[in-house]
This record gives sequence, structure tokens and C-alpha cells, in this order.
Amino acid sequence: MVAVQPTHTDSFKLGFIGAGKMAESIARGVVQSGVLPPERISTAIHSNPDRGLGFKSLGITVYDHNDDVVEASDVIIFSVKPQVVKNVVLQLKPLMSTNKLLVSIAAGVKLKDLEEWAGHGRFIRVMPNTPSAVGMAASVMSLGGSATEQDGELVGKLFGSVGKFWKADEKLFDPVTGLSGSGPAYIYLAIEALADGGVAAGLPRDLALGLASQTVLGAASMAVQSGKHPGQLKDDVTSPGGTTITGIHELEKNGFRGTLINAVVAAANRSQELSKI
Repeated sequence: MVAVQPTHTDSFKLGFIGAGKMAESIARGVVQSGVLPPERISTAIHSNPDRGLGFKSLGITVYDHNDDVVEASDVIIFSVKPQVVKNVVLQLKPLMSTNKLLVSIAAGVKLKDLEEWAGHGRFIRVMPNTPSAVGMAASVMSLGGSATEQDGELVGKLFGSVGKFWKADEKLFDPVTGLSGSGPAYIYLAIEALADGGVAAGLPRDLALGLASQTVLGAASMAVQSGKHPGQLKDDVTSPGGTTITGIHELEKNGFRGTLINAVVAAANRSQELSKI
């Protein structure tokens, strides 16, 4: 058995296979947080040269071929679409020894398949979400068979630069997808509905949307920072016979909580179905 060389956390180089918006968001967070200098990061652009402008503006090296990225990197993040990740990993397999730590953010692609295609188990699967674009991601990671705790800490540092991260068993990734993966869309819908309610009650559109967005942001910050259960925070602003309890009554009559629960479960089930295709 070939001994795995640990990745030196103070000198490793990071490469992105796939240069989409998620990859650019992660790269931007890594650079702006000071986790890595841009000269130790690379990616490759095969078509649409404009896709490389964001990376180049950060000082990141942009190659013409994925092979160059793999050869230059110690940690490689696969940020390609799920339907092409197999072919991409297989194509690069001859260049990927166990001395390279591999990471996948391809939704629905399981570690056992990634490990089989790569020829080794030093793989980590990560499920980020779209608020990584503003440094507010909720990411979950699961370690492959040969990935070490040190590997997990290194990857956690990278994804921690664009938000918060948790470690979980891979069997939980379908529920994770239903909650944090799809969840931002549920919240956008809620913000839009709150703003529409404000307009219906007489507010100008711009003011209604601004108030709705900031209210959701503030409430989420309270839930994260206060240490209180959301039910307690709700009770703190609900006075007897007041406006808030009247609004909550309407939400409860129309199955607000049950609808959100059902949305998460339905999305989780769909994630499970898609992973089997």
C-alpha cells in the first residue's frame, strides 16, 4: 500500500475542476478571508472565456486544460454538473494519486461512486448552498473512506470561508438537500409573499420588499445569535390580543408549518430519487 502524504496546510495549492458560479463564490471567499493567496489557486476554462474573468480579477491562475489544474494542485474541488462528474473524474484518474485530496460538490453523487471512479477513497463530499455567493452558506460535509480528520479540517476551513459548515454522515445528505440545499428558494418565496402582503396593506413596493428582506435577515440572525429556541423568540414578540398573534393565527389556519415541513420532506425524497437515476 502506498503511504498517503498529508497535505501541508500552510503551503497546499487548491484547484477547481469546473469554473461555475459556485466555484467562483468559494474561490472568492477563500481569497478574501485570507485562507489562501490567489497565486495558490487555479481553475481551467474550456469555453466561454468570460467565465474566467471573475477568477482572473482575484489573481487566480486560469489554465486551458483540467490536466494542468490537477498537476498544479494538492486539493481539487470538483464543481461540475452531476451528470458529467463521472466522465471528468475518470478522465483525470491517471493524474490523481492518493497524495491529492479530492472534494466533490456535485449534488446527488455518492462517495462510493466517486471513490470508485477516482481509484481511491481520499474523497470528501460537500453540500453547500447558493448563499455562498454572499459568504452566508450552510455547508455539510462527509468524509470518504481514506480521508483523514486533518483532511476534514482543511476542507472545513475552505468552506468555512463562505459561511458555516457541519460534518454529517452521508446518509443524511438527502434531508440536507431538502432543507439547506433547497431552503433558500423557500425563503425567497416567503420574502416575496411578505412583500406582497405589505403592498396589499398599502406599502410602496420598494419599501415593502426592503422591509421583508431585512426582517427575514434580522430574524435569522436572532435565531443564530441569541441561543433561544425559535418558539421562544416567537413568543417574545407575541403579546396577548396583539397584531402578531393575529397574524400567526392566520398562518396556522392555513397550515404554514405543515407546508414547510412537507416541502423539506418532498425535496429530500426527490433528492433520493434523483441519486438513483
